Amino acid sequence: MCLDIKEGAIFISDAHDNDQRDYFWQFLQLIATKQIKTPQLFLMGDMFDLLVGEVQYLTEKYKKYIQLLEQLAREIDIYYLEGNHDFALKALFHHVHVYTIEEQPLIARILGQKVLLLHGDKYGSIWHRVYTKMIRNRLLLRVLNLCDVWCQSCISKKISNRLLQKNICTQIEGFPHIIDTKIQNFMTKETDFIAEGHYHQNKAFECHDIQYINFSSFACEQSYFVVQFNTDIKFIEKKLRGFDV
Repeated sequence: MCLDIKEGAIFISDAHDNDQRDYFWQFLQLIATKQIKTPQLFLMGDMFDLLVGEVQYLTEKYKKYIQLLEQLAREIDIYYLEGNHDFALKALFHHVHVYTIEEQPLIARILGQKVLLLHGDKYGSIWHRVYTKMIRNRLLLRVLNLCDVWCQSCISKKISNRLLQKNICTQIEGFPHIIDTKIQNFMTKETDFIAEGHYHQNKAFECHDIQYINFSSFACEQSYFVVQFNTDIKFIEKKLRGFDV
């Protein structure tokens, strides 16, 4: 059955929370205290710099987030589209609806219009597709976790520290052309919108008669998007800044 996106639904993407950044935690606190209200929350992937469900160190590190998301999911509908920095999450959640890369794009509707939702890392070169499948292999992840436990989380810590040095707030030159090429991979028949994260570009434009939306990185701009119905459908950008958090 197709998912209906409700007015007031919130979309947030690429928070990349880590040891130096906790904007996503602040945002969840505002949801919990009802300073921000929504009937639906769509987490568009990469909400953490690194969260792998099979890796003990990482799941313990972000335990408070997992618990709070579960608590909130008892009150509102939460949909979590796994990204390339957060995956193998289904075992961590019982009330949050989790969608793996294989289950994306998630097909939804807004006022009868077809919307495809995904993190954005699904379609790429053959080598990229092989890599994304390998790093999500459960056996490989379990072996990695055993090695990580044996070396006192040295693998997780090394990767996390390397990610801290990465500049994720950059503009991609020729981005519309990249999407124009990529969009041919989608099953776009009768599709009205495609909305995704991953690229951190905060851009919206028409491509092949489809409204394409790339959400901003919450880590960079502390922006989230609220669905509003008026004469047409709009994703209205809001800022975390200005709240007393």
